[in-house]
Amino acid sequence: MSAFAFSVMTACVKLVSTHNIPVFEIVAARAIVSLIISYIDIKRKKIPVWGNNKILLVARGAVGTFALICLYYAVTTLPLAEATLLQYIYPVFTAILAFFFLKERIQRSTLICILLCLLGLLAMVKPNLSMSGETVLPWFSVFIALIGALGSGTAYVIVKRLSKVEDSSVIIFYFPLIALPLSLILLGDNFVMPDTQALILLLFVGIFTQIGQVGLTKAMQTEVAAKVSAFSYVQVVFSAILGLLIFNEVPSIWTLLGGSLIILGALINVFGSRKKTAVQ
Repeated sequence: MSAFAFSVMTACVKLVSTHNIPVFEIVAARAIVSLIISYIDIKRKKIPVWGNNKILLVARGAVGTFALICLYYAVTTLPLAEATLLQYIYPVFTAILAFFFLKERIQRSTLICILLCLLGLLAMVKPNLSMSGETVLPWFSVFIALIGALGSGTAYVIVKRLSKVEDSSVIIFYFPLIALPLSLILLGDNFVMPDTQALILLLFVGIFTQIGQVGLTKAMQTEVAAKVSAFSYVQVVFSAILGLLIFNEVPSIWTLLGGSLIILGALINVFGSRKKTAVQ
């Protein structure tokens, strides 16, 4: 459910961008919806709103916002399947950052994941370089997508440290709490009044984001984390289908090859880590 919800969310982001709504405005709209729902959830649990490690919570919100802006820019300028695949390179950055900041040893399965993800990235991007120097996949958009993946990896490392002292609802709450003012500042005077259709799409961005987060959280609580992580890669399939049906985006053979390598690497990382945990 969460994978499908996140896929619909990215499709809504791409659709609303066709109404000339700036990326920063889309981020702000999502933040408003998420902030309200997250606050209600915290009050329902009757836990303190502001948490314990406020500095790290704010840092998580800032890094998450940065990653989200990059993701939305990639979604609006790249085909859905490619944008989603590039985002899923984040385990590479997570592993490297966790090694330096959390002192977690990089396992053999993670090294294989890094290698396959890099090969997959090259397979996706390199063949699209034409003789004129132009690319089917814009280099700047690919770069921004990778920066977004780096931001996501950083956010995951921060969340892992925060999860030892903070309730998950508080961690989630700080994301839109920081994203809203930051996106509004960056938006500046570029606000575009959305028409009715764009307004509905903006609302859907927030709603489907929350559905995805709730579904993912519940899955993590009831299933083995490795299994949940593996199933989350179904989002790539959903994104490819929605891209084809809504935007007439047909993935190239190189995207299929590169995407397969990235997903294979990620699954090896997931189940390799799971196997090691079981042995221990």
